[in-house]
Amino acid sequence: MLKVFLVEDEIVVRKGIKNNVNWDENGFIFSGEASDGELAYPMIKNIKPDIVITDIRMPFMNGLELSRLIKEEMPWVKIIILSGYEEFDYAKEAIEVGVTKYLLKPISVAELLDCLREVRQSILKEKEERLNQDIYKREMKEYEEDKKRRLFHNIINNNEPLVRLLEKGKKLNIELSSVVYLIMLFRFNEINDTSKVHTESLSVLDKLNRLIKGNDNIIHFDLLFGKHALLFKATSLEDLINEKDRFLESFIEVLESHKDINYFGGIGNPVYRLGDLGKTFAQASRAFAYRYILDSNKILNFEEIVNLSGDKLVSDDIDLINLQQLDRSKVETFLKSGSKEDITYFVEEYFSSLNNNETSSLIFRQYIILDMYRIVCSFVEELGCETDSIETPSFDSLSFTSNISGTDYILSYIIRIFEQGIGIRDEIATREYNDIIDKAKNFINTNYSQPDLSLNDVSAEVYLSPAHFSSVFSQKTGKTFIQYLTELRLKKAKELLVCTNMRISEIGYSVGYKDSHYFSYLFKKTQNCTPSHYRSNSKIGG
Repeated sequence: MLKVFLVEDEIVVRKGIKNNVNWDENGFIFSGEASDGELAYPMIKNIKPDIVITDIRMPFMNGLELSRLIKEEMPWVKIIILSGYEEFDYAKEAIEVGVTKYLLKPISVAELLDCLREVRQSILKEKEERLNQDIYKREMKEYEEDKKRRLFHNIINNNEPLVRLLEKGKKLNIELSSVVYLIMLFRFNEINDTSKVHTESLSVLDKLNRLIKGNDNIIHFDLLFGKHALLFKATSLEDLINEKDRFLESFIEVLESHKDINYFGGIGNPVYRLGDLGKTFAQASRAFAYRYILDSNKILNFEEIVNLSGDKLVSDDIDLINLQQLDRSKVETFLKSGSKEDITYFVEEYFSSLNNNETSSLIFRQYIILDMYRIVCSFVEELGCETDSIETPSFDSLSFTSNISGTDYILSYIIRIFEQGIGIRDEIATREYNDIIDKAKNFINTNYSQPDLSLNDVSAEVYLSPAHFSSVFSQKTGKTFIQYLTELRLKKAKELLVCTNMRISEIGYSVGYKDSHYFSYLFKKTQNCTPSHYRSNSKIGG
């Protein structure tokens, strides 16, 4: 219900309005009253009503002065002014102030209610328009982020010619051309990751976006699943380093101010060509893989990880007495939460982090192979699966001794069994999540015509947090929630365009778009033609 506040210096009029209108029955709440503008203003600021009814002539502060203050502070509030005939000249000024209605006294209860109902319709319409705008902005942001992710993927994999990448960047208002670049990868998450609304993470992300807003030398890419990339660029190496250091100082300050947030990051070395960004990405990924080996809340440069091997790592980060136990826990953690794309980075960095004196020993090399095999098998057994598919190490004396004289065999073997173990884990997860995704799709397919259908609605239906559901849905379907919903809606719209004579605005509404202009815009953006052209071309083709 809408809140109404009354300002009237004549007590008889004020009491008459207050007591003779059946507020609740007509969908309103009488939220307060005052005898003049000076008394009313602080009360209105506190109550924040939807509608203010005010007399125009009052002592201390008149209705127009009050209206100006209200509109400056709370522009959404609708104001109804009550005025005598002789004060009608004030009407023009009232319109300039932004008053919604100007009623002449005396006024009956029925007239006032008619006016309030009319104003209510105006308020509800504006709220609906704001909701549509919010949905539009959210969907457009999803599309932009997805295009940015694809652009980032194409850049680091050299999938397209340089000119085309530059052109795609410009379409997204991203200037990729520069003298020197580097990439930083990072993630942050809440320590107690149980809430459906991850307020701390959202706050950090908002502050991150504010830090880089308007800075063309830092480009943010949301890589999904909690992983983010920053592309730093500058016209000189010195400027690049300074830019990175300034940002890190501010960003770490933000991260450290949130005590319930864990974070980790990896930074690659500078490169001088856009085509070499894959190199700095690989280096950043290697440093980023240390999140499975070291404690949280670190951001490592690639050159630093070289110094984390041998005795330095043991003395700085690992108690020598507990080296074996701690290392095993890192491997177990990786098997539970690591991704396939990180396996090579993790194994290589894990191995290089061990004491050099130990890795030079043949006995230790045999031990590490057996230990990794046992860890993977134990992990697979915990998942309730047989270990037959895990490759057993070969101990033929001649070939085995020859193979493990170097690290290549050890690394490739461990990488293979990690891939096998994580493959089993992901297969089980896929089976478990298939039912969830099917349920989500059914819910979307049933409710796609609801204009306010949101990620939160669907995630609640399948009992997952929005962030978790978003990651799982994208991973399993290859599409974001908004992409899937939009494709479904537009597929239904195309069917209606071809098979019915419904007006385009009616079709847009029937598939979930209240705003026909937005529906037409989105249709043209995704289908490369307007709805009317699609209809006419389909009929010609038929």
